[in-house]
Amino acid sequence: MKHPVDVHVGKRVRHRRWMVGMTQQQLAEKVGIKFQQIQKYETGMNRVSASRLWDISEALGVPVAFFFEGVDVTATTDVVASGSVPADILADKEALELVRSYYSIPENQRRRLFELARVLSDVA
Repeated sequence: MKHPVDVHVGKRVRHRRWMVGMTQQQLAEKVGIKFQQIQKYETGMNRVSASRLWDISEALGVPVAFFFEGVDVTATTDVVASGSVPADILADKEALELVRSYYSIPENQRRRLFELARVLSDVA
């Protein structure tokens, strides 16, 4: 049986890997393991040892604590308090692509887009 913390850590590994545009193969090569092991970590099927998590954090450019952020919320619930947004929203590839695209927009235009989205969500 998968432990919720292992699943959460795996999701955080996958999200960060996606955000930096790295494949499982590339991460595996940087860490010195097979990509199948990365797959197992990302699904929570296998636990990540402390030393391996350290290596992964170095490869992905984040502190080890990053993988545990939000563990209480995402390990036990599927919905944020409002009930309208999934707690694991970046598991949705469309949402992830939207976030990547958003951050590729120049900052001044990004602010204007953000304000537009805020206004539109208030109207809905």
